[in-house]
Amino acid sequence: MALPPPPVYPDEPKIPILPNMLTAGNLLCGFFSILTIFKGMAFASGTPEAFEYYQQATYFIFAACVFDLLDGRVARMCHADGPFGREFDSIADVVSFGIAPALLLARAVLFELPVPFLGHGIAVIYLLCAALRLARFNCMAAAPRKPNQSSDFVGLPVPMAAGAVVSTMYLVIDITTNRNLVIAQPWQISMAGAMTIVSLLMMSRVIYPSFKHVTFQKRGTIMAMLMAVVAVCALISFPWIAPALIFLCYLLYGLIVRPFLTRKMRRALEVDTEDEDDNEAPPAGTHH
Repeated sequence: MALPPPPVYPDEPKIPILPNMLTAGNLLCGFFSILTIFKGMAFASGTPEAFEYYQQATYFIFAACVFDLLDGRVARMCHADGPFGREFDSIADVVSFGIAPALLLARAVLFELPVPFLGHGIAVIYLLCAALRLARFNCMAAAPRKPNQSSDFVGLPVPMAAGAVVSTMYLVIDITTNRNLVIAQPWQISMAGAMTIVSLLMMSRVIYPSFKHVTFQKRGTIMAMLMAVVAVCALISFPWIAPALIFLCYLLYGLIVRPFLTRKMRRALEVDTEDEDDNEAPPAGTHH
């Protein structure tokens, strides 16, 4: 009797080194952020010692945003984007922009809400929406590309949602520790509602510009350049409040402003992407 043929295994995926090293940096920043949060949890909630560790955790998450910004650009520059990078990036994003901000949300901002465990519930909603948003993005990116398909994002990208949450937490920590101010309970309730809206926006159908086309060779408009210069100056002059305002402007731009702009006005504010949208594949692994 003839022996059955030997088993056949799938081919190993190609793993580009440089872009995936940047993605690994994103993942490690998320991991160290979580470790730092655990150190802060050893102290009583709301104490300056705890807030000091939580503030350090925000730095790691901001660093993860930088790595996430770079890995996709490097992959496209090297023509090395592919399914492995997309999946690896999603795993890193769940840690850096899902678990870490959710922990911070429950421990650093929403720990004094009047309803018990309400802060934990909002953090759980945020984490679930982030994970579902990443899974939806991967499914949409793997689907066959339609004619004239836009590369803008459907729903708030997970890194931008994490940036909005973490920059708000950074502002709250700075106000309560460095400026010795007390945030009244109505403001805490308002922040809880705002964080819930941010979570739901990730799973919404609101369109947000991707800006993945921006390169040193790409031509922009005077308005876009002016906005970039103002943003950089604000970050340098007011580092405690500028990140929260920048992320808030991006959030409100897609939710409220952009739907009412004409196509010409959008091109004045965003990088012109019409030529690229006709030929470019969906983003392979970044800015979900």
